[in-house]
Parts: sequence; C-alpha cells; structure tokens
Amino acid sequence: MMLFSSDQFYIVTGASSGIGEQTALLLNELGASVVAIARNKVRLEHLKQKCKYPENMYIEVKDLTSEITEISSFIKSLCKKFGKFSGMAYCAGVSCVKPLQLVDYGVMQDAFNINYFVPMLMTKALLDRRNNKGNGTSLVFVSSLDAQICTRGQSVYSGTKAALSASVKAISKEVSGAGIRLNSVLPSMIKTQMTEDYSKLYNVSEELQKDKYPWGWGEPLDVANLIVFLLSDKSKFISGQNYIIDSGGVI
Repeated sequence: MMLFSSDQFYIVTGASSGIGEQTALLLNELGASVVAIARNKVRLEHLKQKCKYPENMYIEVKDLTSEITEISSFIKSLCKKFGKFSGMAYCAGVSCVKPLQLVDYGVMQDAFNINYFVPMLMTKALLDRRNNKGNGTSLVFVSSLDAQICTRGQSVYSGTKAALSASVKAISKEVSGAGIRLNSVLPSMIKTQMTEDYSKLYNVSEELQKDKYPWGWGEPLDVANLIVFLLSDKSKFISGQNYIIDSGGVI
C-alpha cells in the first residue's frame, strides 16, 4: 500500500479541477502534505474543504504564466514557507484546438507558456538542492497521448506535449546520480473540461468512440492513481519514462 507522511510536501499544479484536483486529494488522503496551486481561489478552497486532512492541504492562488521569469523566486518562496519538497505533480495545462490556418504566434506562445516553459522552469528551480529533499525526490508531469498519436486541430497542443515528454526523459538522465526521478503520463481521452471542449468542437463522444477506446473514456482518478504511484517510493526504480494511459488499446 502507498503511504506518505505529513513531512513530505508535494506541489500539485492545476489543483482546482480534473486530474490535478484528484491528484491533490489522493496524495492528501494517503498522508502527504500538498501545496495546491491554481488560479481559481474558490475551487481551491473547496478542495481544502473536501480533502481528508485539511490541515495538510495548503492552497496557493497563482497564475503561473503571469511572471514566468520569476518562477525560480516563487519556488524559493514556497520552500521558505514549507521547507524542501519531496516532489511535484505538474497537472496544469491548456488545450489549443485550432487548425494550423487559425494559429498565430500568440496562440503558440500561450500554449507553450503553460504546457512547456512553466513546467521546465519549475523543474529547474526544484532541482536546486536547496529546494528538494534529495534522494527519492520525484517529479511527474501530465503530458498527453497527443504527443505520440496526433489528432486534427492539435498541431500546437501536440507540439507542447511532445516537447514536455522529450525533456522529461533528457532531464531524468541529468539528475539520476542525485537519486531524483522524473516521469510523465500520457492520458488519452479523460473526462475533463478540456475533453468536453474538444468533443463539442469535433462532435465526438464516448459512445461514438467505443471502437477506439474499448474501456471508454477515463476518469481523472485513473490518471491520478498512476501519478501518485510514480511520486511514491513504490516506484523508486522507475525514471525517464512516458507512461501511456489509453483505455486498453489506442496504441
């Protein structure tokens, strides 16, 4: 059984909804202390109210893209407040469902900011040995199946997630000597707001895609279970991997 202690602090971004919310709740339920980061204060407060151990759930209202060049200072401030971190689950992200003809530099910049630049800068800051607990520290990133199986209208989104997955593998080799692990998860269709927006735009549904997703579309908790396993010491022999979560047969 996976168990954590309250002196293990984990950052969870995108914690106000979807995969991030479920990851924060599960970590908290298993005993860890969670620093939940998102832009929506009301949803974060609701997260704290419904978690099992509210005294171990700390909320930080923050737009991570507002001051990207100050990410290092932000992480340093969190360390001063909570101490060194045992890991991070980077679950924040945005979709970019547009055919290439409707994409401009601004659209690409916005998508890469939150899906790639912010997680890389947060990783750089957390890999500073003054900010992490050293051996056993684990960082997990939510990428996407679109990093490998690209769908229409997702040229920019697929690019951001492919870059993230590739960088995770590269960085894992740089820090393996310190006992720090990095992995990413690549979900297929998960029942989140992002999936709902995509399904409405392209008129797809779980029912219409039974042949593609034999077990249906996933729930956020399905992904959170794997994220938390990869954060735990139960996965201490695993690093530099991109795990596909695809309902039993997309790839």
